[in-house]
Parts: sequence; structure tokens; C-alpha cells
Amino acid sequence: MERVKLDFPDEALIHRHPLAVRVTDMNYGRHLGHDALVSLLHEARLQALLALDLPEWDLAGYPSVVADLAVQYQSEAHCPEMLVVETAVPIPEGKALTVYHRVLKRDLNKDNSEQVVATARLNLLLIDPAGGRPVAVPEAVKQALSNAQSKVSEH
Repeated sequence: MERVKLDFPDEALIHRHPLAVRVTDMNYGRHLGHDALVSLLHEARLQALLALDLPEWDLAGYPSVVADLAVQYQSEAHCPEMLVVETAVPIPEGKALTVYHRVLKRDLNKDNSEQVVATARLNLLLIDPAGGRPVAVPEAVKQALSNAQSKVSEH
């Protein structure tokens, strides 16, 4: 079986969002479950886009839908560990926004260093509400992403 290899584009980082692993996020193996991780990624993506004044349901006049999702798991997370979800969105060149998430936790055994829990990549399509077809990513969205990348890289 070939594993998915996802490279997080640090240069396209736009947002960091703290989250806690809740008891309801645990699976039968007593660690963060896949379904819960997808929900945490959605929350982080929503917060990242809202920070740019771009709600998922109105990206410069167009709602978005997730077209695909790939997740690579690197370590486990347990309740009540604190996580940080980093979101990166490279400037798009077509009809999809490729969104990357890197989920980190503090590794208390290694001088509080950050350990990667999972890396994910998904494609968001912006949909024309009248025709129901994907549209090119508007310049306003590209500009907001570019501005966010500049601000994050300054810190």
C-alpha cells in the first residue's frame, strides 16, 4: 500500500487556530477519530476564511464545496490535548482553492516541541449558484489570500 505524502506549503500559511480534543472526538482506539478530525479541519478552515472576511458560503459571491480530501496521519491525539491547526492556501490558478491543514500538538516529552498529528489537503470549488457549475477563483479571493500570507510571514 502506497501512503499519501502531503507537503505543507509553509510559504502559503494564512491562519493558526487552537482547538482541544474533546471526549466526543475520541474513537474506539481512545484517540482522535477520523470523523472528528474532518470536523476539526472544517472548523479551522471556516475560521481561517472568516479571518479574511470570506465565509465559505460567500467567497466573493460564490459558495464553496469540498471536491476531495486527503489526510496523512503522523501521530495520535487524545482528550484533552490542545491542538493548533495551521491553514495554508496557495494562490489559486484556476477553479479550485487547494487548502492545506497541519494539525500540531505540544509534545510534553520533548521540551514542549510541536508534534504533527496529521496533514491534510483538500480542494474547494466555488460554484455559480445560478448554473451550479464551478467558476474561476475571483481576484478578490486571490488578493485576500496574498494579503494574509504577507501578514503571517511578517510574524
